[in-house]
Amino acid sequence: MRKVALFAFNGDPMCFVHVMLNSLEMKGKAWDVKVIIEGSATKLVESLKEESNQMHELYQKMKDQGLIDCVCQACASKMGALEAVKEENLPLCSEMWGHPSIGRYIEEGYEVIVF
Repeated sequence: MRKVALFAFNGDPMCFVHVMLNSLEMKGKAWDVKVIIEGSATKLVESLKEESNQMHELYQKMKDQGLIDCVCQACASKMGALEAVKEENLPLCSEMWGHPSIGRYIEEGYEVIVF
């Protein structure tokens, strides 16, 4: 089985939509896919959780399928998104000085793609 970890750093919604689309497509191919939300992308959680957001449906599908492995605790805190992340019950990662470790995913056999 193919294993892919998609690290989303970019907070531009038009960039993040590609993370959502690709993760859903890969899951549809029965790949083991994990999305890690980092950097300025953490701020998107607040707007994506709103049903009025045009990308909410994609976000909800990604969330419902368990594709969001974790959100960076340090970045969510810095971007003012920590409460929204907690409200969405998304897991937080902080094993590398407050951030998720790319090395951990590589050690677990994941191909890492950064957006």
